[in-house]
Amino acid sequence: MTSSDAAFDKLIADASEWAAQDPDPITSAALSELTGLASVGVAAARQQLEDSFNGTLQFGTAGLRAALGPGPNRMNRVVVRRAAAGLAAFLKNAVEAASQGVAASQGTRPRAVVGYDARHNSDVFAAETAAIFTAAGIDTFLMPSALPTPLLAYAVRALDCDGGVMVTASHNPPQDNGYKVYLGGRAVEESGQGSQIVAPYDSHIAESIEAVGSLESIALAESGWTVLPTSITKDYETAIAGLADPANFPARELKIVLTPMHGVGGETAVSVLNAAGFTDVSLVEEQAAPDPDFPTVSFPNPEEPGALDLALAAAARSDADIVLANDPDADRAAVAAQDPDTGAWRMLRGDEVGALLGAHVVARHAVGDGRQGEGTSGLPAKKGVFANSIVSSRLLSRIAVAAGFAHEETLTGFKWISRVPGLIYGYEEALGYCVAPELVRDKDGISASLLIAELAAAAKVEGKTIFDTLDEIYLVHGLHASDQLSIRVADLGLLDAMMNRLRADPPESFGGSAVETFVDLAQGSDQLPPTDGLLYLTKDLSRVIIRPSGTEPKLKCYLEVIKPVGSAAELAETRQAARTTLDTILADVREALGL
Repeated sequence: MTSSDAAFDKLIADASEWAAQDPDPITSAALSELTGLASVGVAAARQQLEDSFNGTLQFGTAGLRAALGPGPNRMNRVVVRRAAAGLAAFLKNAVEAASQGVAASQGTRPRAVVGYDARHNSDVFAAETAAIFTAAGIDTFLMPSALPTPLLAYAVRALDCDGGVMVTASHNPPQDNGYKVYLGGRAVEESGQGSQIVAPYDSHIAESIEAVGSLESIALAESGWTVLPTSITKDYETAIAGLADPANFPARELKIVLTPMHGVGGETAVSVLNAAGFTDVSLVEEQAAPDPDFPTVSFPNPEEPGALDLALAAAARSDADIVLANDPDADRAAVAAQDPDTGAWRMLRGDEVGALLGAHVVARHAVGDGRQGEGTSGLPAKKGVFANSIVSSRLLSRIAVAAGFAHEETLTGFKWISRVPGLIYGYEEALGYCVAPELVRDKDGISASLLIAELAAAAKVEGKTIFDTLDEIYLVHGLHASDQLSIRVADLGLLDAMMNRLRADPPESFGGSAVETFVDLAQGSDQLPPTDGLLYLTKDLSRVIIRPSGTEPKLKCYLEVIKPVGSAAELAETRQAARTTLDTILADVREALGL
């Protein structure tokens, strides 16, 4: 017998053993069919089996996320049961350790809340998680229906829970699902209350999952958890609608087209906007109802080409002012409007929206402390911190500092942004915005949409568009233009090779400007933990950051140029100059990578 034959025999044996224990008759039957096809020489079936059983799906700071299907390297009921059991053990140990010396009357039973979106099997994974938590002695709350991720993050803190689980794959393709974990209460430090997990919590939870015994040893309660009343949704909607400031920003005349992208955010987003006074809101009919197959888009991500086509067409037909779009679990927000320069509808980049929201948060604080209309230069520092990820634009830091606020940069991901002490506003360029960290310590596409509507209505009442507002920001702080280059690879080893090439032979210039600062982010600093990435800053303040994606087989390159603008008359020329510089830098990056 050859080694290849032995490996195949083991693969078939592992698959047969998995099928025998699988509690899901659908995945069990699919696996039995695959093994049968592979056994008679169907190469595609063997390849699928090998991928499904090629190791175990690893739990990380993003929890779990993978394609649905049988096997340890897929999302299925076996993997989710083991994850739930491991997480339950972690929560019990964490709460017990935190409760040492606490009066017995206060209790040491952990509390957890479980939410889910409308993807395939999300409700099943959530229900079994609730059953496992309950059997493990955890006071467990289950969301009443498929609801947005920000609502789960809200519930973790509102219900004083030690842990939270959201079953979602966000804007991934329809064949995927995921398992996102939040910590709170006694299970995490103050800065992490209600946030996604960071190291070392991920490794501690992974160790607990690894320590779980056989599948048969995992107990599932038949009852005992609490299905939350629909009032939890109303509580969130009321709290988020309360963020609106009609006293200082009373304009509400705004025609909005909204798409939830076949996800679970539509009803909640419309309710929040209506409650805040924005009543002219139309849903994109074809994308209004939750549908796990996302039939009208290739990828249910507002950033993807074509994803907003139906919304933009609806906006053009109805002469709308703006388009608002959420991804399927509604933790991201996108906005599109008609560009007055070209007459065409276009979606704003995440950095553009990040700057608009940052300036609006400043304006809201200015009227709150009586500073509206005053210059902000030289003001004493105010309470509160603005933050964005290191790959996002530097414009927010200029906006914040000029207004007297502190600003911090973090690693990529809201698990870091949400932990910034004193945070009042944070964002990342991938359409994630946190405008109310006291309510939701994560990105929240619904609350962001509300404040986008508020700032757009304020502009409209003055005869302006959000593009005019953005230009006003550029006139004060300089025109910041950004772009990205993503390089998808079939072999993950190529990512290491490209990063090693850059470390060994760093570029000397980008866009004709000499590199003055080169930072290997893997070394870490007083401000940032180590991460695999390279940062280049040129003499003319152009910035290039190159890093491997944390979730996909991609190398991601983030580019930003800053151009001073003397007057409004110079904006068009400056915009073109910035575009030319970005194009030159893109060519330089490709050359540096050997592409």
